[in-house]
Amino acid sequence: MKLAFIVQRYGTEILGGAEYLCRLIAERQSSHHQVDVLTTCARDYITWKNEYPEGTDRVRGVTVRRFANAQPRNIASFNQYSDWIYHHPHDAADEMEWLKQQGPWCPSLIDHLERHHGDYDALIFFTYLYAPTVLGLRIAPARSILVPTAHDEPPIRLGIFKDVFRLPAGLAYNTDAERRFVKATFETGAVVEETIGCGVDLPQHHAYPRDQRPDTDGDRRAPGDDEEAGTDGPAETGRYRSPLTERGAIFRRRHRLHGPFVLYGGRIDKGKGCEELIEYFSTYVQEGGEASLALMGVKLMPLPEEPFINFAGMLSERERLQALEAATVVAVPSPYESLSLLALESFAVGTPILANARSEVLVDHCVRSNAGLYYADRDEFVECLKLLLIDERLRVAMGRNGRDYVRRNYRWDVVLAKYERMLGRLRK
Repeated sequence: MKLAFIVQRYGTEILGGAEYLCRLIAERQSSHHQVDVLTTCARDYITWKNEYPEGTDRVRGVTVRRFANAQPRNIASFNQYSDWIYHHPHDAADEMEWLKQQGPWCPSLIDHLERHHGDYDALIFFTYLYAPTVLGLRIAPARSILVPTAHDEPPIRLGIFKDVFRLPAGLAYNTDAERRFVKATFETGAVVEETIGCGVDLPQHHAYPRDQRPDTDGDRRAPGDDEEAGTDGPAETGRYRSPLTERGAIFRRRHRLHGPFVLYGGRIDKGKGCEELIEYFSTYVQEGGEASLALMGVKLMPLPEEPFINFAGMLSERERLQALEAATVVAVPSPYESLSLLALESFAVGTPILANARSEVLVDHCVRSNAGLYYADRDEFVECLKLLLIDERLRVAMGRNGRDYVRRNYRWDVVLAKYERMLGRLRK
């Protein structure tokens, strides 16, 4: 089959959100189908400035067709307009103006889709929020699948999005919690609906040494043996343990992290809960906590100059894996999530999470996996963090639970089989 994936921006530098989800699935699907990604030339979502060259590219084996945005976003003006539209009566024209100001505004992408949609067996749109989806879904809804990445946030209440959930023939949800929210909020017209999510790799072999410890017979256990046996986790004390074979040793040395630390990965942004995370972590430090906080990703907000904050910046996928393994705990502070690949990737490497309880999706992951704790306020954050940092046995047990959870629910073969089933039903 020939598939078109439509998403607002696309690139290996984008390591979070719907764009990252789209890329992971497109790369896997390209082994079975002919995949074109239709996207804009934008690299960042604040301005939507055209940074990638317009035209056709190949990104990790996937054909990417980029179209130039007609205008950048003025974020201050857009925020002011958003505040007005969320709190005042308005009409459909006002909402279209809001959509245009939000961006990316890319008429050439929509023109291409109108001319060439017949070349594709299915059109798969990632995230409900932006103009390429809102306008693109109107072109061939009977062959369209929407991956909504929906959660309860102010814009989803705008009337412009009613058709976004009514039109597509297929809806591919990331979690059951997202599915419940969408069904309670919108009248959907999909022929087929599936909770699919995204596949997550369970690392078996690493570019740096794993823990080595004696087994019950006193023989040395080789790196990676514990993954298959289901006993992965931090090494117990033994005569073969060495700082050079600790999980994540390379990341720790590179960033001078010598004790326990909490890791966040993704957009470092107030909207992702990072400002609150830093405030809560500061309280933990003021109460005598000795762990540090490491932040990896794109910095979209100023960071306080505190000795306990370590800014790791943008990392390659290999370095991300090293960071997740090195972390004592991974923080997932966003109140708005439809899946949270950060949580799932943390589970996959056996690192427990501390998550924001305002996200139903994150609470659901923690409860179903028994691989993380969640907090509703500052006091709960501090107490949960102290417990996770102090209790190594708890972290080891949660690490095993997390890997089992990913193995049961987020293997790539399961995810791709669900997409095949959905695509097959749309072709009938």
